[in-house]
Amino acid sequence: MNWTLIGLFILISYTLEAITGFGSIVIALSLGALILPMDQLLPVLVPLNIFMSGFLVVKHRQHILWPLLLKIIAPLMVLGTIAGAWLRPALAGGLLAVLFAVVIAVFGARELYRSFGANPVQAHPRWLNQLLMAGAGLTHGLFASGGPLLVFALAGTHANKSQMRATLLAVWFSLNCLLTLLFLLDGQLLPVLPKILMFLPLLLVGVWLGEKLHHALSDLAFRRLIYSILLTTGLLLLLRALL
Repeated sequence: MNWTLIGLFILISYTLEAITGFGSIVIALSLGALILPMDQLLPVLVPLNIFMSGFLVVKHRQHILWPLLLKIIAPLMVLGTIAGAWLRPALAGGLLAVLFAVVIAVFGARELYRSFGANPVQAHPRWLNQLLMAGAGLTHGLFASGGPLLVFALAGTHANKSQMRATLLAVWFSLNCLLTLLFLLDGQLLPVLPKILMFLPLLLVGVWLGEKLHHALSDLAFRRLIYSILLTTGLLLLLRALL
């Protein structure tokens, strides 16, 4: 029954990522952690993300913002992720996790509210975007939850919905390939291969639904969905941190 529920969480969260470019692991992990330990979930969720993000990256590679990805996002995210993984034993819990969840929820709520007004999205200063991207890497290493801050950073650019989704997916494909390699080396991957294979058909459904919905959404509706997911993610992270 526990893994049946995990399958439902995977279908929902991976469909959302197929629409927006982020959210699959953080949402599935936050919900799944209510019934199973995180260390059982990550070796399943991370490799699954590679299949979906890899397929969508190849399919939509023409939309990736390559200069932004290779020159800014990738170096900052990789350094931040390494730092977060190194600091995880000391920092990955308690007050820091609560503060991170609150920041994400407040940002999502604020931007969702603003999206119903006349104020356009404002570009962030370059230094703020770089700080947010480094912070995204740090939180990815600490909480496997780098998506919210990276979305915050990209929301301050002029990327359209297809560019934002494709660029985000390219980031997760790269980082999760590295994480999957680590799971293989430390012996966590092979025991869960049957579960990964069991859940693969759900990715086909999620990608099909996500592609349909992504193309049906306007840019404004897409951003509202992004902010709604951020608000929901923040609340789920807060719940996970407090339990």
